[in-house]
Amino acid sequence: MRRMLVWPGRSRNAAGDSPQRSPPNPLPALVTSRVRDVDALVQALAAVVGSRWTRAESELQQHGRGETHLRAAPPDAVVYPESTDEVSAVVRVCAAHDAPIIAYGAGTSLEGHVAAVQGGVCVDLSRMNRILRTSVEDMDATVEAGVTRLQLTKALGGTGATFFVDPGADATLGGMAATGASGTTSVRYGTMRENVLGLTVVLADGSVVRTGGRARKSSAGYDITRLMIGSEGTLGIITELTLRLQPVPDAIAAATCAFASIDDAVQGVIALLQCGVPLARIELLDAMTVRAVNAHSGLGCPEQPMIFLELHAYSRAAITEQLEAVHEVIETFGGQVHATATTEDERHRLWEARHNVYYAGLAMRPGARSWTTDVCVPVSQLAAVIRDTRADLEASGILAPLVGHVGDGNFHLLMLVHPDDEQALARAREANDRLVARALACGGTCTGEHGIGLGKMSSLAREHGDLLPVMRAIKQAMDPGNLMNPGKVVG
Repeated sequence: MRRMLVWPGRSRNAAGDSPQRSPPNPLPALVTSRVRDVDALVQALAAVVGSRWTRAESELQQHGRGETHLRAAPPDAVVYPESTDEVSAVVRVCAAHDAPIIAYGAGTSLEGHVAAVQGGVCVDLSRMNRILRTSVEDMDATVEAGVTRLQLTKALGGTGATFFVDPGADATLGGMAATGASGTTSVRYGTMRENVLGLTVVLADGSVVRTGGRARKSSAGYDITRLMIGSEGTLGIITELTLRLQPVPDAIAAATCAFASIDDAVQGVIALLQCGVPLARIELLDAMTVRAVNAHSGLGCPEQPMIFLELHAYSRAAITEQLEAVHEVIETFGGQVHATATTEDERHRLWEARHNVYYAGLAMRPGARSWTTDVCVPVSQLAAVIRDTRADLEASGILAPLVGHVGDGNFHLLMLVHPDDEQALARAREANDRLVARALACGGTCTGEHGIGLGKMSSLAREHGDLLPVMRAIKQAMDPGNLMNPGKVVG
């Protein structure tokens, strides 16, 4: 039997919950894969998907990592189904062989969601990439789980409708729903939770259920749609989604604003929100991140705390009025509008630079990986939490660009550490623990959009220890064999 990397056994505290601190070395232990007869499993899978499976080591490694600092935990096999019926059949085969099942989209998750910690089968949904239906009249669309965000946006070109949830990466929409993704536009258009109307889901026994529908509201029973969103593949595999669309604005403008301090920048954002300026995006970059972005993307921004914002309106006059309000508020808090972008090319360059912050950060320390983490706090607490976090990072000797969806109180750290430097990894782990404690102390959450996966299981216990028994009861009821992405979220 193949041996693989898995999450080590975790000690329990007196209450029975996970310990307060993160494990000392994620995924270090070698144990036997849960699958007893991989050859028999693959033979049964081949009867379902034909030649659309692989055990090539490079493919297994790719499908066992994602964009995470954690070590890879590869599956025993990868399959590429092309329909909900095939996913259902694959799940039935896996259930018969007691093989764990890990759904995979584009592999952009950050907390070890796709690590096969007990071996099993990675179900790669990328070939389920058909747009099944669009309705501009109803402002909705139904897509397969492997359709990517940009693929849908391109298909909607010229219709007057679009899909606005934008996590940065060109993630699959099924993966975005499974991880409860959001991103730069959430301040106005909401997260995946607000933009998914219904789902098709394959459950752990291979049965297929459809949740929600196309109606804009419903009081029909438990909201299973929202239960599946953010469940990270631990309750079932999402194969189709019905999504809410938005009208394309007639006028769009973006601006970059420089401030003397993070406090001034956040206070300016709060004032913009209180004034009712309809911000579509509003992103915070600290001075270190601006320096990295300038070097990587050539923006030429002042190396000060910066706000990147975007306004959407349905007339040029409205955009002009909104920009005037932005100038007035920003100047009140000592800020300066550095540049305004009104053409599509200018805006694309700006937001491409923002979305490439991850790569700009990595370029600051060649050979390092990014321990990427996030928290979300009440906006009124954001400046203080960022200020204390930056002081903590400097005292710990950790190089970490910071960027945030400031309108939501959500920010991210890219802690740059060499993967073989155990001391640096320990410092990053401790800094992350303190960051989470800081967020929870002011009424925030341990993650605004990255999810739990492997990396934040102990943080979830700190935040929702009293709810873990409820979450585990739901998991047990829906997946009694613990087949669906085991070892994640609730263990």
